[in-house]
Amino acid sequence: MRVLVAGATGVIGSRLVPVLGAVGHDVIGLARSAEAGRPLRAAGAEVATADALDRDGLIRAVRDARPDAVVNMLTAIPADLNPRRLAADFALTNRLRTEGARNLVDAARAAGADRIIAQGLAYAYQPGEGAADEDAPLWAEHTPKQFVPVLDALRELERVTVGAGGLVLRLGHLYGPGSVFASDGSLVRQVRAGKMPVVGGGGAVFSFTHAGDVATAVTAALDKDVTGVLNVVDDEPAPVAEWLPGLARILGAPAPGKAPAALARLAVGGWGVAYMTRLRGADNTRARLRLDWRPRHPSWRDGFAAELRDVPVAA
Repeated sequence: MRVLVAGATGVIGSRLVPVLGAVGHDVIGLARSAEAGRPLRAAGAEVATADALDRDGLIRAVRDARPDAVVNMLTAIPADLNPRRLAADFALTNRLRTEGARNLVDAARAAGADRIIAQGLAYAYQPGEGAADEDAPLWAEHTPKQFVPVLDALRELERVTVGAGGLVLRLGHLYGPGSVFASDGSLVRQVRAGKMPVVGGGGAVFSFTHAGDVATAVTAALDKDVTGVLNVVDDEPAPVAEWLPGLARILGAPAPGKAPAALARLAVGGWGVAYMTRLRGADNTRARLRLDWRPRHPSWRDGFAAELRDVPVAA
């Protein structure tokens, strides 16, 4: 199968391209320039050059590439996020999830591709009890202001992708090389420095996803007639009060302190507090059944240990 990957040099794409090649697919990576396409060629992929926000140019490039399937992993998330500026920091990603997704679906149709898979988020559910399955509503009530445009973009991405007969993989908090949870990632740096406290009791529940597990889920989904949305997360949702001290122990970092929500709000704003106190975990049962997929890292505990234990602390 010829598979075009948009976002092929990102945290997920850099893991996905070699996995697809290893199982026998012909991979085409979408790059904005010839220079950006160099690592894709080095990985054995073809390169289609276009900007996802240039509709006409994208349609030409995808039609010339002749893919059977299109995988949308487009994001432009800064390495260092400011929770008080989430809407601004995600502005380009929001465009890629709306305008870019529409362009990519149009390009896939023009090229005759009959499979579309896109990346969504599994931590955008309305807060509630228990791990959310795919029937649970996305966050609609008492939503932090900074998160509203992110949610709007996710809804449009899902509408466009599912409307075209595609599949959206709702991913948990992403970790692995290049992410904020990498050994040199911004969140890990904060934990190492003792600058990330447990806020307001740390009641937010996180479902994590290793980038490598996204790659195997996409690969599994390519040859299955599955549409709609699926949670691609690990097996062990965990509250901040559990995983944050656990991460600190793996890193050999100081135990996280505690901060009341009201005080933390002054520093990180409403979204920063919600991130630590209100998020809901997700259930991966349907992805396991419908894709016949299993995460290599079923728990954040072994995943973090594999990625971060014995990694030298930067001077």
